[in-house]
Amino acid sequence: MSLTADEVKKIAHLARLGIDEQDVVSYAKDLSGMLDLMTQMGDLDTDGVEPMAHPMDQVQRLRPDAVTEQDGRKKFQAIAPQVEAGLYLVPKVIE
Repeated sequence: MSLTADEVKKIAHLARLGIDEQDVVSYAKDLSGMLDLMTQMGDLDTDGVEPMAHPMDQVQRLRPDAVTEQDGRKKFQAIAPQVEAGLYLVPKVIE
């Protein structure tokens, strides 16, 4: 897919990017190359390819799901200016 200079200007406007007029042709070439690559990747047959969470086939180190801290909610809410039904009350800042 080949982008025109007008299409690049429109994309830049929509993305709120300021680009110099002398760079438009270069951007058009680069963006067209990226779109061509995406088209090639979309045409590949990926049936039978297992999805990967990490390209290096590494695993996530896990820790036990255990409580490590005491529940201090009552202590913290005792010093709060306003609390109701276990929730902190704050002034309204957005109307």
